[in-house]
Amino acid sequence: MPLASAYAFLFVAILAEVIATTALARSESFTRLLPSLVTIAGYALAFYCLSFPLRVMPTGVIYAIWSGLGIVFITGIAWLWYGEKLDTAALVGLGFIVTGVVIVNVFSKSLTH
Repeated sequence: MPLASAYAFLFVAILAEVIATTALARSESFTRLLPSLVTIAGYALAFYCLSFPLRVMPTGVIYAIWSGLGIVFITGIAWLWYGEKLDTAALVGLGFIVTGVVIVNVFSKSLTH
């Protein structure tokens, strides 16, 4: 699998996980049917798509990208749609996460094998 395809699957996995986590917050402990179904389907799709980059990329790098970007996207959704507040420390921490993901992708030689 080409590295570009692996990144495409990884990005879809991240989006599916973000959608599933957003729905999970609205499922009220799996008592609301639609958000519960979206959660289950979203996580299933996320893990299915995550299995493809694992063929060509190191597990730790994939997980760092997946979890890091997932945190940033979920936080952004919570801030924009649900009015959750972010203080300076939270913004700096999120900036460090994004910086870490960029460093891994731009400077790490782990992705070349």
